[in-house]
Amino acid sequence: MRISEAIIAGALLALGCQQAAWAQNAAVERVPLPPLPIPGAALPEPEVESRAAPAPLAPGRGAIAPAPSGPAAHTALPIAPFSSARDALKAWMRDSTAGDQAGAVRALEYAAAQGHLAAQFKLGRVYASGDGVPTNDLKAFEYFSKIADENADEIPGTSDGRIVSAAFVALGGYFLDGIKGTYVKPNPDRAFDMFHYAASYFGDPDGQYNLARLYLNGTGVSRDPRQAARWMKLAAEKGHAPARAVFGDMLLRGGDGVPRHPIMGLMWLALAREGADTAREGWIVERYDAAFANANASDRTAALALVERQHGRTERR
Repeated sequence: MRISEAIIAGALLALGCQQAAWAQNAAVERVPLPPLPIPGAALPEPEVESRAAPAPLAPGRGAIAPAPSGPAAHTALPIAPFSSARDALKAWMRDSTAGDQAGAVRALEYAAAQGHLAAQFKLGRVYASGDGVPTNDLKAFEYFSKIADENADEIPGTSDGRIVSAAFVALGGYFLDGIKGTYVKPNPDRAFDMFHYAASYFGDPDGQYNLARLYLNGTGVSRDPRQAARWMKLAAEKGHAPARAVFGDMLLRGGDGVPRHPIMGLMWLALAREGADTAREGWIVERYDAAFANANASDRTAALALVERQHGRTERR
C-alpha cells in the first residue's frame, strides 16, 4: 500500500471512530432529533426514526407570533383585476419582468390573501430585502409567522414543506436579533425553537447550520460543541457550504469533545471552497487558503484525494 493510500485509509478509519464516539449518546439523543414544542403553538411530534403523519394542530392554540397588523389582518382583497391566485401570479411575473414593482407586489398580495403559500413567502422575502418596496422587517416577520403558524405540519421534502421550513429559519433569525422599534424582541430561546424545528422535523440544512451555531456559541441553549459538530455535519453532508467550512475548521482544531482530524478537516474545507458563493462567502475562501497554507504536503494530498473520492460517490448516485 502506498503512503498516500495508507493516509487515506487511516482518515476513513478515524472518521468511523469519530462517528462511533458521537453515537455514544444515541440512547439519550438521536439525530435528527424530534422537534421541541414551540411556546404558543401546537406542533406535530413525529417519531425519531420515521416521518409519520403529524397530529393535526389543536384548536384554540396561540400563534407563533402576534400579527395584529400583518398578513393575518389582510382579509379584504386588494382591488385588482384578478380572477384567481393563479391569475395574480401570472400578473406578478409579467409586472416583475416589466419593472412594475408596485403592480407585482399588488398581485402577490392578492395571491397571498387567497392563501397561496408561495406568494406569502415571496412577499416575506420582498419586504425583508426591500426588493422594489421599502424594507419592512416587521411585515416580513409577520408573513413568515403566518406561514409557520398555519403550515407547521406540512410534509417534509415537498415543495410546500421547503417553503415552510425556510419560513421557520427566517423566524429564527428575527428572534435571534429582534426587530428594532417593534414588539419582536431578541429572544434566543425562541430562535432555538425555530431553528430546531426546521432542522429536526424538516431536515433543513440552513436550520441545521444555524442550530449548530447556537450550540457552538451557547446561544439560547447550553454550549455543546459535540452537538454543534453533529448538526454541522448533517448540514455539511447536504452540500451546505458554510456548514462544510465550519465543520472542517472544527476538525482541524479539535478539542471540546470533537476529535481532531486535519485530513478530514481539509477535505471539508476544500468541498466548502468549491461550493462557496465568493461574492457573499469570502470568509470560506479565506479559511480554505489559510488551512491549506499551514497544512503539510501529505495531509494536503490525502485531503484532495478524499475530495475526488467524494466527487466519485456523487457521480454514482
